Amino acid sequence: MSDTLDNSPLADTKKMLRTIDKRPSRKEAEEAVRTLLRWAGEDPEREGLLDTPARVAKAYGELFSGYWDDESAILGRTFEEVAGYNDMVVVRDIAFHSHCEHHMVPIIGKAHVGYLPDGRVLGLSKIARVVEMFARRLQTQESITAQVAHTIQDQLQPRGVAVLIEAEHMCMAMRGIRKQGSTTLTSTYTGEFKDDPEQQAQFQTYIRNQNS
Repeated sequence: MSDTLDNSPLADTKKMLRTIDKRPSRKEAEEAVRTLLRWAGEDPEREGLLDTPARVAKAYGELFSGYWDDESAILGRTFEEVAGYNDMVVVRDIAFHSHCEHHMVPIIGKAHVGYLPDGRVLGLSKIARVVEMFARRLQTQESITAQVAHTIQDQLQPRGVAVLIEAEHMCMAMRGIRKQGSTTLTSTYTGEFKDDPEQQAQFQTYIRNQNS
C-alpha cells in the first residue's frame, strides 16, 4: 500500500523523515531566528540577543526531537512472562509538553494510557516514551491522542487501547481569547475499549481515582 493510502502513525513518520532529510542547515535556521527578531522590532546585534539564534536552534532541536524517534524501536521489546495476567494496565498522569502546529506555542498536559494485554505486556516506561515521542513534534491534541493509541495498538496488538489527554493550550491562554486555565479533553479507544462501554467506564474510574 502506498503512503498516500496509509494513514497509520508509521506512515506519518516515514513522510516526516523524508521532509527532515531536506531540512535547512543549522546556519539557515539561526538566520531565520534573526529575521524573526528583526520582524518583532528587535535588534539581533545587541548584546543580549547575540547568542539567541544559536540558543533557539539548539532548543528547537530538543523540543522537536520526536521527529527522529522510531515507534517500533521504542515498543519493540515486550514481555510474555506475566503469570497469566490479562486485565487492564493503566499508566496515568504522564506529564508532557508539546507545541501547537497552528501557532507553535506550548501545549501543556497529562496523558492517561491503558491497554488490555493479549499475552504480552510493555515495560511501563515505554508508554511514557511513546507519549513523549509524539509530544516532541508540532501537534494538535486530537492528533497526539490518536497517534499514541494507534501506535500501541499496531505495535503490541493488545485487545484494546484507551488514551485520554487533558491539556491547556497556550494559543488560548496567551493570545486570541486569552482564557487561562481552560482545559481540553480528548480520548481515543480501540478494540474492546471501543466496543465495550464497561471497559471505558473502568478505565475512567482508574484514572480519576487518585487513591487507587
